[in-house]
Amino acid sequence: MEHAPLIDPFARPITYLRVSVTDRCDFRCTYCMAEHMQFLPKKELLSLEELDRLCSAFVGLGVKKLRITGGEPLVRRDILTFFRRISRHLDSGALDELTLTTNGSQLARFADDLAALGMRRINVSLDTLKPKKFAAITRWGRLDQVLEGIAAAKRAGLRVKINTVALKGFNEDELFDLIAWCEDEGHDLTFIEVMPMGDMGEELRLDQYWPLSDMRKAMAERFTLLETEETTGGPARYVRLQETGQRIGFITPLTHNFCESCNRVRVTCTGELFMCLGQEDVADLRAPLRASADDTALIEAIRAAIARKPRGHDFDYSRTGVAGQMSRHMSHTGG
Repeated sequence: MEHAPLIDPFARPITYLRVSVTDRCDFRCTYCMAEHMQFLPKKELLSLEELDRLCSAFVGLGVKKLRITGGEPLVRRDILTFFRRISRHLDSGALDELTLTTNGSQLARFADDLAALGMRRINVSLDTLKPKKFAAITRWGRLDQVLEGIAAAKRAGLRVKINTVALKGFNEDELFDLIAWCEDEGHDLTFIEVMPMGDMGEELRLDQYWPLSDMRKAMAERFTLLETEETTGGPARYVRLQETGQRIGFITPLTHNFCESCNRVRVTCTGELFMCLGQEDVADLRAPLRASADDTALIEAIRAAIARKPRGHDFDYSRTGVAGQMSRHMSHTGG
């Protein structure tokens, strides 16, 4: 059922929803998770049916782009059932885009099915092209499995955007290798600035902070960077490399360069709606979902939350809860 669209207090239509379908992952990336994670009890997670209801409510309220994230979304049991169900909104034209952010480990299994149900592009997190370094930073991951998955996605006709977290002392020396590899493979590439904070223990420290301004300077020594107003609806800002024609994105979570036009909200796998990742304000959508089979209360809760969406984020490093949210979510789920 169609409802009046969601408009926030600053006259911005909310058209882009990011939904986490699981907190679980088959990797343990050092900047994202502890090696021995305590995951949520299953009853706290939204069921696939509840996720469908929630996403469908947002689509009815004018959301046109839906990005599915995790954890690693493709490790959620029966996740293809959810994708097939939600793809009805693509078929009807209510939803313009259904997309996914993934670590690539399961893509060889799922790429053909995802393409068949109408998915057109995906984001794959990949921080290095060197197998030993990949094993070190993901702890449990195998690079060949991810590259095989990316190749499967390409064969299936999915556009792949590579998301790379910029880590000083880790992948600085691969900057031009990553650019060249993406040019050869036909993938877009976006770099994400790591959050300079240590909430994941000893491994994330200020000495890993590689400002994207420094990266751009290094790029500019080899390429001509052409500023562009292009956008894919997410927080990335893009340049074109004149010499190759490639599009390179930059996501800098600490800056306000994407706040003014923010059309995005995020829902966690437990049904918490974050209107802004740089704010602690959160709305519980699980309670209205579970209280009634009717969506009236759910839609009221969504509207009430969007009425509190701030103009932009503010960061206070004493608020480690927000720091952790930003660190985990921005590090590998860009635009």
